[in-house]
Amino acid sequence: MSAPLVIKIGGSTLGAADTTFHDIASLASAGDVPIVVHGGGSEASRWLDAMGIASRFERGLRVTDEPVLPIVVAVFAGLVNKRIVAAINAAGAPAVGLSGADARLLQCRIASPELGFVGEPESVDPRAIDALRQAGIIPVISSIGFVPGAGADQLVNVNADVAAGAIAAAVAARQVLFLTDVEGVRGSDGTTIPVMNAARARELVADGTIAGGMIPKVETCLLAVAAGVPARILDGREPAAILEHARRGTSITP
Repeated sequence: MSAPLVIKIGGSTLGAADTTFHDIASLASAGDVPIVVHGGGSEASRWLDAMGIASRFERGLRVTDEPVLPIVVAVFAGLVNKRIVAAINAAGAPAVGLSGADARLLQCRIASPELGFVGEPESVDPRAIDALRQAGIIPVISSIGFVPGAGADQLVNVNADVAAGAIAAAVAARQVLFLTDVEGVRGSDGTTIPVMNAARARELVADGTIAGGMIPKVETCLLAVAAGVPARILDGREPAAILEHARRGTSITP
């Protein structure tokens, strides 16, 4: 099979006019079966609020303690995952939902004790992904990983951007797309930068041109690029964003 396209989607990218699920189904129908990775942070926050559990963040990562972990797992690997699977199926292509704990796909270590059950990827076992793609089925992977344990593996919450980058590197993806709610990385003049290499991206982070929530996305792109996988940040709310990605957003190259 040809090198896959890895697509990271999030709730903020799904607008009224986007064609994300139809784009994904169109790729698969043409024989180019992509890999979809997602989180579900905003949905998890809604459920936590409804249960009276406060959401706390450190360095942009959700603190995932014992009360929070079951909600995050249920929302990411259950509700959000199955909504995406159902939407892709309805768009005309078969999809199957997985988490990073299934088939021990996404092995992690604990990122930091103060974050609780938050995982940092250590290795990826792509066999389940490969088997699904060989069968023409789109893998839809929620960003729940595991830390190996003697009696049972420990489930952990993983940043979805980081999970997508790790999976893209493991499957030698031809590119990883990060669908966001902005057009791409903006330069100092406010216009979208169409392409830049890793060194230029680091310069723009260092001088403050790349700031705020764009920093972790660019840093994740740099991790993928370091593994030889080109990355692209683009506005997933735009129609045909995935099908026309080569002409959209910002490409970060090795």
